Amino acid sequence: MWGSNTITTIDIGSSKIRTIIWYFDNEQEQDFHVLGVWIAESNAIRKGNILDMEEFKNNLDKSLEEAERMAGEQVAWAYISFNSSSYEVIKNKWVIAISGWEIHEDDIDRALDMAKNGVDLPNRDILKVIPENFIVDAEEWVKNPIGMSARKLEVIANIFSMNSNVLNNIKKAVSDIGIEIFDIYPNLLSAPEAVLSKRQKELGVVNIDLGASTTGITVYEEGNLIFSSVIPIGADNVTNDIALGLRTSTGVAEKLKLEFAELNLENIDNFSDTEINLADLNLGEEGTVSKLYLSQIVTARYNEIFQFVRSELKTVWKDGMLPEWAVCVWGWVKMTWFVELAKSELRLPTFIGLPVSKDEFADASISDPVFSSAIGTMILSNKYGASSKVFSLNIGGFFDSIVNIFKKLKF
Repeated sequence: MWGSNTITTIDIGSSKIRTIIWYFDNEQEQDFHVLGVWIAESNAIRKGNILDMEEFKNNLDKSLEEAERMAGEQVAWAYISFNSSSYEVIKNKWVIAISGWEIHEDDIDRALDMAKNGVDLPNRDILKVIPENFIVDAEEWVKNPIGMSARKLEVIANIFSMNSNVLNNIKKAVSDIGIEIFDIYPNLLSAPEAVLSKRQKELGVVNIDLGASTTGITVYEEGNLIFSSVIPIGADNVTNDIALGLRTSTGVAEKLKLEFAELNLENIDNFSDTEINLADLNLGEEGTVSKLYLSQIVTARYNEIFQFVRSELKTVWKDGMLPEWAVCVWGWVKMTWFVELAKSELRLPTFIGLPVSKDEFADASISDPVFSSAIGTMILSNKYGASSKVFSLNIGGFFDSIVNIFKKLKF
């Protein structure tokens, strides 16, 4: 019905797969309209590694089919985003001579290609090469050197790569359900794109993407990406700790984590402890558990995750040194006192990153950090994808259409 003007993004996580189908109307001031959205369970992939190919393809197909049904549109190709513990980000720099004494776009492409080709990454595929900064002759921290006069151009680039087998399995699964992959974006890049402002990136900010099985860290300063890494620990580790510590199922442990655990344990003498009846959560469970003990288990693991984040920030001298705060995204960050715990452990002002203003869309499900990567992928596809020369993103119209869709959905 909508034809070639539809674009699809699929965000693959260890707990959920999110598909969004959106439509570009070049006759109405280049607006985007969301046609279909669906969230499916994802229980056959961990840390970006597929554990059961057939089950993973079924989960993927379910998310796609339901979004297609809502959109009334059959999808042939898509942009993909996902996180993986196999991601690796390395820096490389390269210097090229400028012919004609003026820098053109071709010169930047050539410098980035040389930086990419100048690294040896056996058994790994390069996904993205993101410039950190340019040096034009002796002038450093140049953001856009196009049109400048120079004899030489130097680029410092962040090179995103991942294990070739892991990537090939993802590609095969998507291909097997009949979808051509147009491009792939690491969540390390897509999630920050949806929640960080230009001002935050200029002043210095860290985005912490707390997923089910990994935690992504991305640091920006002076408008540039300066550091990215993935920690192979996520919210599922918290759930597993609860299941082991309380001798219960992971399903009940997840409910306990989200519905009862508190992270405000600084003044433990004033903590209001209660007993939680497990039978209220699952008819097959018996006994009670202490809310205080549960909260101590959860707090201990989140403390560990934040300490890992701090260790990563120390490698680039940014531990406690980012003026524009830490921004946390993903569904688990809505737990009681999560932000306060993050502030205490990271020694940084912290808030939950939302794709849109919560005040503007107070009743819309889209104002939820779980959609950060899916929306960020949409924005990146417009900025860097093949379609970017055809249209520019009208964020206002785009989010209005998302709001209308999500008002109809209950997940």
